[in-house]
Amino acid sequence: MSAEGGTKAIVAALSANLGIAVTKFLAFVLTGSSSMLAEAIHSVADSGNQVLLLLGGRRSKRKATPEHPFGYGRERYIYAFIVSIILFSVGGLFALYEAWHKWQDPHGFDSWQWVPVTVLVVAIGLESYSLRTAIRESNPLRAKASWVSFVRRAKAPELPVVLLEDVGALFGLVFALFGVSMTLATHNGRWDAVGTAMIGLLLVAIAVILALETKSLLVGEGASPENVQAIEKSLVGEGIDRIIHMKTLHLGPEELLVAAKIAVMPDASAEDVAREINAAEARVREAVPIARVIYLEPDIFSRRAAQAGNGSAAETAEGITTH
Repeated sequence: MSAEGGTKAIVAALSANLGIAVTKFLAFVLTGSSSMLAEAIHSVADSGNQVLLLLGGRRSKRKATPEHPFGYGRERYIYAFIVSIILFSVGGLFALYEAWHKWQDPHGFDSWQWVPVTVLVVAIGLESYSLRTAIRESNPLRAKASWVSFVRRAKAPELPVVLLEDVGALFGLVFALFGVSMTLATHNGRWDAVGTAMIGLLLVAIAVILALETKSLLVGEGASPENVQAIEKSLVGEGIDRIIHMKTLHLGPEELLVAAKIAVMPDASAEDVAREINAAEARVREAVPIARVIYLEPDIFSRRAAQAGNGSAAETAEGITTH
């Protein structure tokens, strides 16, 4: 299940980030490196984000209520959107501010010069482990899709969020290592500021991507093309001539609403129609298990109205004429 895979990836990322944050803060205290401070804040923000993702997953499992009859599945989207805001503000903007401050007052490392390099190398190893876990848990869901397509089309937000966070963390560590190494080599603290600015710009870019993707999920996305095709194929069967029109909506990452107007035989009795609808719902749930909420409206299809409408979405007294 994607929720289980997402939880494993989140826990791995949280464990890595908590340990990394402590060592980065220690390195900042010993050296005064702005890159280390930006990276420490970045790790703290990531740790908080992972806690939020776990909280969102937990809250989304609450049972439906009269006020929320479709349940709380979208809470996972809300918490993922909050994560993008935190990454943008606490991570990206803080790093850019720290870079500007360090540029105005550049200074090298007077002591403990080996500490930031050691910390960054260890952190790269830990972040690589976290990213490896996220990749391993994402691969079964990604199948043959590209990573860009997976991030854009995934309905469960946790894995794309952790993936982007881990990728951003790895690149951020490389940028920090670059800034620290150049500062040590040249004794010019502005290289530290450059590394910090690169971290800030990276985090802002990742936060914007996350915000756009989670916003799309919050507004409401339909089923994937593969699931739509499976649902359409399952609906048509004995007693159901065709789908007049159909709409789908994700109520949560693993809960899909299906609403369709279906064409039944003109001479079918009410009992026959009810039996055929029940059979169609069973076929859909077997083909697409996440299709948990299904509403089917029987109607009589009008070919004459369909021809008159030339394929446009026109609704007549006999039914909507296009699919």
